[in-house]
Amino acid sequence: MKRFLIVVGVLFLALTVAGLPFMGACAPAEPELVTLRIQSAYPRGDLSMEGLAYFAEAADKYSNGTLKVEVFAEPEIVGMFEVPDAVVAGTLDMGMDNGGFWGGRGVWIGGVEFGLPYGFLIPEEDTFIDKANEIRRFFFEDGLIDILRAEYEKQGVYFLDIHSYGPVPFLIATEAGANAFQGTVDDIQGLIIRTDGLWMEWHNNMGMTGVDMPPPDAYTQLQTGGLDAHIWDVSAYIGMGFEEVAPYWVHGEENDHAIGHIVVNLDVWNSLSAAHQEALAKAGEEYWDKLLLDYDQAMKDVMVMVAAGTVTEVWMSAAVLAHHQEVGFALWDEVATRDAACAEAVALVKAWRGVD
Repeated sequence: MKRFLIVVGVLFLALTVAGLPFMGACAPAEPELVTLRIQSAYPRGDLSMEGLAYFAEAADKYSNGTLKVEVFAEPEIVGMFEVPDAVVAGTLDMGMDNGGFWGGRGVWIGGVEFGLPYGFLIPEEDTFIDKANEIRRFFFEDGLIDILRAEYEKQGVYFLDIHSYGPVPFLIATEAGANAFQGTVDDIQGLIIRTDGLWMEWHNNMGMTGVDMPPPDAYTQLQTGGLDAHIWDVSAYIGMGFEEVAPYWVHGEENDHAIGHIVVNLDVWNSLSAAHQEALAKAGEEYWDKLLLDYDQAMKDVMVMVAAGTVTEVWMSAAVLAHHQEVGFALWDEVATRDAACAEAVALVKAWRGVD
């Protein structure tokens, strides 16, 4: 009997050991740890760049710690204008910028995405947050996101999600520039303004001279008289210090919100597991929500600067504003002729905004 029990025990042990590889094959594999690098086209101090910390934290949270996102600002890996090419090439896994940067690669719809002149004015909503969320609804429910994803996929990138920069163009100026905007249309002719993308075409069509450069260079040019005005978002005053060289905040050009994006190299996106893709998608949504709160607070903070006399609000004259509107709306129709995607996107914006 004792010998029988020993034999049974040995057989049971042998079967157990033999079955271990099979059991291991059936057990769920641990998720692979993946690290991705994202760079903003904007420098440190810019609210949207600093807010990428939210995106990284959310990706970590929604992946249960298996997806790490390393965040960089320009020019820590590549320069401001090199972000699109770096994402396409795979030098960056992800990029955060806006559609205006992609015009150089022939993504003309990027100008519509960022915001046609006066295209993202939302008078039917009262609050900063509600205006932004109506724009997000338009992107995701009225079909614009589908057009964008198809166009960016042609470049070898996946269009992940959008975010807001608050009111843009956030136009700031030196004293001479501010005086010109409060004067006649003739007064703004030849003004030198740091601008970008579709806005540069708008400014040039109005008779100004648009130039683009990274913010540190623009700061120096405003300080030394090489620029009269500069467009960015409220980060120019909240975080970047431009009130020191351009303390006049000029109203009249701004949309309620301008829209940026996060894009992912397509090969990188396709290499991710479904769980990691879902984690990035959820992180993009959380970034939208948390960044909105930052920009909402920043707009309140800049009013404190106004009350303290650090920043001076001025409004364009009626004549200069009318010139902006005439030239700006004409640009909508010109953009619609650039390709089929632009024509479709502009038609969507016109129908949404009730513009003929």
